[in-house]
Amino acid sequence: MKIIQASKFENQGWEYLNEKTVLKNPLVLVFGNRFLLEDKVIVDDIRKEFPYEHIVFGSTSGEILGRNVNDNSISVTVIEFEKSTFVVERDNILDYDKNANSLGLKLFDKIPKKDLKHVFVLSEGSFVNGSSLINGLEANIDSKVSITGGMCGDDARFEKTVASYKEDPKEGEVILIGFYGETLEISFASFGGWVPFGPERIITKSEANILYEIDGQPALNLYKKYLGEKARELPQASLLYPLNVTPEGKKEPVVRTILNINNEDFSMILAGDVPINSRVQLMMASVDGIADGAQNAAKLAMENRKQKPEIAILVSCIGRKLVMSQRVEEEIEQVNETIGEKIPMTGFYSYGEMAPFNGSSNCELHNQTMTLTLISE
Repeated sequence: MKIIQASKFENQGWEYLNEKTVLKNPLVLVFGNRFLLEDKVIVDDIRKEFPYEHIVFGSTSGEILGRNVNDNSISVTVIEFEKSTFVVERDNILDYDKNANSLGLKLFDKIPKKDLKHVFVLSEGSFVNGSSLINGLEANIDSKVSITGGMCGDDARFEKTVASYKEDPKEGEVILIGFYGETLEISFASFGGWVPFGPERIITKSEANILYEIDGQPALNLYKKYLGEKARELPQASLLYPLNVTPEGKKEPVVRTILNINNEDFSMILAGDVPINSRVQLMMASVDGIADGAQNAAKLAMENRKQKPEIAILVSCIGRKLVMSQRVEEEIEQVNETIGEKIPMTGFYSYGEMAPFNGSSNCELHNQTMTLTLISE
């Protein structure tokens, strides 16, 4: 595997983390600030600097490159596989009346299944129901094929996200990257570091990812009561106080970020499903807790590996970044030290992370986690 990494800030030149060379038919991952990815001049410059066919774009809430977390930048990672292959397919949620399950079914159907080892998802992040998308992708999947990925970001604005494959970045895109190869080893893990607090309550009215009532009370009213003065800062304040949701009949809870609120019907729109009869609690986190969570994710991802990873793709949540503030690079450093300091790392801060629970093969949508995908040939 050969890898080139570079970054660029607006009105500045390209900075390379390693030597620039010409690669054969590589996969190009471009993560960047949404405004920069909507600028055709900048996109044309990316294409000129990296004149390859298989280029994937995704907007972020912060770019991860090496041990650094950048804002308002473009980060590029070019990967040439020597023993393995990849296939990229795309579709647009706006062509499915925003039905993420239907899109997931059709999109997974597009990629070849023979020798498929792993699928990485890069999804629109502002209105796709991530849980529904995963359900569609997994409906006809082989149990030996794993899925990881993330939902694009837009800093803390929550206005819109953009992504694309080959084309210029646009709204609504969902991209799948399928990885193939006998010697390919891909491991993954997801961990949070957030702590539940307050009473555990029951979701009494919801529809998919819209939460209407908790314990028979309007969900938004109850949430505002807990937030106190911070309620005036909604929906951004909700990134600091996500919900710990344990669906009925399941042991493992998932964390759910609140993407938006509706003051007319007192509901909250979350990044993934919140089924009726789920147990729910508020959560909070410390900087040290989040950094420890990132280290735990890295340890879990490395646990049963046979080979050293050659590339690490990190997807971490915007909520973690807001809590850590100026210390945000500490969680990246924890990962780097655990997996090996010379391992190239790329990734982004997201509106949702995708990975199975530890020991499971079924993918789940997570919020407020650090999710790793480690790849080697």
